[in-house]
Amino acid sequence: MSKRDEEREARLAAALRENLRRRKAQARGQAGSEASGGSASPGEDSTHDRQP
Repeated sequence: MSKRDEEREARLAAALRENLRRRKAQARGQAGSEASGGSASPGEDSTHDRQP
């Protein structure tokens, strides 16, 4: 494998790890909001201002 391929693999692995951390944090946040009576749907951003 060339050095270029190895660098690409390392970048992809780092991006996958970061994505997994973000998804786990998001899931923990959603689980916490459900336990506290949050009404946001899983795909809904409750911090977004809605227009009437």
